[in-house]
Amino acid sequence: MLYHLFFPLADEISIFNLFRYITLRTGGATVTALFVSFVVGPALIRWLKSKQAEGQPIREDGPQSHLITKKGTPTMGGVLILLALGIATLLWADLTNEYVWAVLLVTLGFGAIGFVDDYKKLTKRSSDGLPGRVKLVLQFIIGGGGAIWISAISEPHLSQGLAIPFVKDFLVPLGWFFLPWAIIVMVGASNAVNLTDGLDGLAIMPALIAAACFALIAYVAGNFVFSGYLQIHFVRGGGELAIFCGALVGAGLGFLWFNAPPAMVFMGDTGSLAIGGALGAVSVVTKHELVLAIIGGLFVLETASVIVQVASFKMTGKRIFRMAPLHHHFEQKGWAESTIVIRFWIIALILALAGLSTLKIR
Repeated sequence: MLYHLFFPLADEISIFNLFRYITLRTGGATVTALFVSFVVGPALIRWLKSKQAEGQPIREDGPQSHLITKKGTPTMGGVLILLALGIATLLWADLTNEYVWAVLLVTLGFGAIGFVDDYKKLTKRSSDGLPGRVKLVLQFIIGGGGAIWISAISEPHLSQGLAIPFVKDFLVPLGWFFLPWAIIVMVGASNAVNLTDGLDGLAIMPALIAAACFALIAYVAGNFVFSGYLQIHFVRGGGELAIFCGALVGAGLGFLWFNAPPAMVFMGDTGSLAIGGALGAVSVVTKHELVLAIIGGLFVLETASVIVQVASFKMTGKRIFRMAPLHHHFEQKGWAESTIVIRFWIIALILALAGLSTLKIR
């Protein structure tokens, strides 16, 4: 909105020429989302507490300490993330760019699924919300719509290709399989963040680290000169997603202010499903789906721990971990919650740096 309002005046007032720079607008989106979070957050949390007298329902099969330490904490804090993200993106992005709308609507779509799931948990006073199959079908519908849209607006040589990290000037032609691939990326990322969201601050910091990485990736992929220098695929118009990712970083930092231990609010599925879906959608647009698996490696590890645990128990009747996802395993081993969270943040940062290294190593 600000881009369309001020940039046309650049010929008359030269300072408005700054609005053509994606870097400036990315910074503006980050600060705006952070500001919105700080302003709206306290009132929203008070309102959520007034509507959720007993707070988020706690899993009875989870760590027993959570029944005491997490009791009474409201959920649906993801609404704050989505509000800050949406306002900042609409204010600073070029709204004629279809990539922005595709990613934003995919994010809001996954957030809506999470909202319904959280609402059902609260009304039923149970940790069981939407049935798993129903939730998955809805995610596939949203992901499918996003995949079709992204494919339709991408340039022909990019629309159905898969880029391989460390390999330059090459795309694996997926053909019709691109759509299910893109759906799997978005749905998988969405559920991976959701599984990681089990401790105060655990999911949001790795998510905003990943968002910051993809702000950089989107910027260089959308710049003809930089993409040529780094020998990555040029995505015309993809640079605008740096603004979306910057807004996600700001919204994430703002939420972390209230989610830092001991948490005043949980993001719930409203936030975790939306954030994962957003990261997945941006990776599909920028042709960095496989790099997302590296940058978001912590989410992959958490998801893999659940898959391995379930598979092992079904096949052998034995559990590999004391409890899954992985962060609960370390809780059961006696690690303090803050120790787990900070060490997982360190792992997330290391993996993010490893993922970014793929931009140069070709």
